Parts: sequence; structure tokens; C-alpha cells
Amino acid sequence: MRNSEYGSEKEEKYRPVDSLISPRFSGIKTFMRLPHVKTVEGIDFAIVGVPSDAGASFRTGQREGAAAIRKVSALLRPHNPVLGVSPFDYVKGVDYGDLPVVPGYIEDTYKKIEEGLYPIIDAGVIPILLGGDHGITLPELRAVARKHGPIALIHFDSHSDTVDQYFGQPYNHGTPFRRAIEENLLLADNSIQIGLRGSIYSADHLNIPKRLGFEIVTLEEIQEIGVRKLIEKVRNRIENSKVFLTFDIDVVDPAYAPGTGTPEVGGFTSRETLNIIRGLKDLNFIGFDLVEVLPAYDPSEITALLAANIVYEFISIISYKKHTRETLQ
Repeated sequence: MRNSEYGSEKEEKYRPVDSLISPRFSGIKTFMRLPHVKTVEGIDFAIVGVPSDAGASFRTGQREGAAAIRKVSALLRPHNPVLGVSPFDYVKGVDYGDLPVVPGYIEDTYKKIEEGLYPIIDAGVIPILLGGDHGITLPELRAVARKHGPIALIHFDSHSDTVDQYFGQPYNHGTPFRRAIEENLLLADNSIQIGLRGSIYSADHLNIPKRLGFEIVTLEEIQEIGVRKLIEKVRNRIENSKVFLTFDIDVVDPAYAPGTGTPEVGGFTSRETLNIIRGLKDLNFIGFDLVEVLPAYDPSEITALLAANIVYEFISIISYKKHTRETLQ
């Protein structure tokens, strides 16, 4: 749908502020300067903050991640030349604000995340969630499964996050995908973990996600097969399943994304990251999140800037899919 086809004044509001009219440094800091409207009517996607770091095991402060991403996202522009779409010509979206959390109480926070997110999903709006630590993905998947049943997962991370317990507790940013399998939220046979690397707790550690049914692709394997083969591998794994993409910023090398809770050297470059995301544009996405941005360790804001660009690619994919469907009709 082109600009001229936006029918009502209300629909026109669900687009970013024009930075050639209003300077980027002005206004309230929403994602890409989208309107802050808590609505599910007349929109295709919603940017949603989840300011919780109750599951963090080392550095904390991920609760500030969404705010940092929103701030630098003012630099983003309305046309994506690689995917060949101007996203807001085809889709409408809002910055929905933040979901409620209960600081220090992770299970209560999980309940609030699930209940706060479900109306968005139930309305058929695609959520794009800004974390927060990686523990928040479990209640997100619970909300998604209430609507869609078990789904496929694309998980970018330097860690598998499939440990059974941390300090005797079942909920932590290192446990969400083990819990998700146990709760039958995922189609393990159609799910994949990408970018695992670094030192591990035992020789058996990488076998844990395999036993749960995930396919894993380590960074070392990606170096051997290359980005194109990786994209092919992901597509073959997902097939036609509905899929949720969860992106831990620590999958990127800390030279490009230092602001995170548990950095691991030897990761993706920014360029590789964007190329991989763009290569998944034809999949049937029903939700996205981006987690583990930690502004206190990001003094030059390059981590938040990369995160904002990744989220922009998520929006572009939603637009690309809608444009493609309209073209084929």
C-alpha cells in the first residue's frame, strides 16, 4: 500500500515523524519516532519494551536496553535499499510502550509479560519486543503459543540458554529454551540455534540443546560454510512453520556490540548480522525480540545502534512480506 492510499487521518498517524520536518533530536524517544499509542487497531506491528533484567546472572542493567535502542533509532530512515522496500508504504505500526514488570520477582514479571503481550498477538499484530535480558523470551513464547500453538524458533545467541537450573532456580536468562521445550511451546524439529561459541561448562554442554531437539550451528561451523549456506540451512530447518525470531545481541562480536551482559569474543560482524537477517525475509514470522543490550557498557552507543538497525530489518521483513503478497494478488 502506497502513501497516497492511506485512507484516514488515524492511519496516517501510524508512521514515523518526518526527520526532514522535525529534527531527530526533538520529541519523545519512541522507536523510529513512531507514535506512542497503546492500540492494536489498524496496525501491522507493535514495538514493545520489556524492561526486565531479573534473570541476568552476571552484569545487570538490561532493563535500560529498550530506552537506549529507542533513543538511537531516530537515525533510521524510511527506505531500505537492500530489501527494496519503504516499510511504512506497506505497513503501519506504533511504539506500544513498555509491558509491566515486577522488579526482583521474575515469576510475577513473567505473568505480567504474558498477559500484557497476549492482546497484541490475539489481534494478529506482530510484536517486536525490546529487552531486557533473555529470560523474557519464555513468557513471550507462552503468549505466542496461546494463539498459535507450538511454533518454530530461530535463536541467535552465543549461548544455548538451555541449562536446567541456575543456583537451584528454574528461571534465568540461561534457562528459557529448556523451559519452552518442556512447556511444549516450540516445534523443536523446526527450530535452530545460531552462533554458539566460547568456553562452556563441560564437554557435554553443547549436547544439551541437541537432546532437546534443536539444531545448533556454532560460529566455527558458520565460518566454514559461510553466510549463504547458513541461510539455506535455516530455511530448510524452518520450512513453512510459523516462526519466532529471538536475537541476543551477544551473538555479535563485542568489538561491534560491547554493551551486553555476557560478551563472547569471536562473533559476527555487524555486516554479517544484517546480511543473515535479510536472508530470512521469506519466512513466516509471527514475532521477534531483541535482548541483552546493556547501555552501561555501551558508551559510544554502537550496540544500541546495531540493535536498532536489526529491529529496522525486522520491520522491513514484515513490509517485504506484505508487499510481496499484494504483488502476487
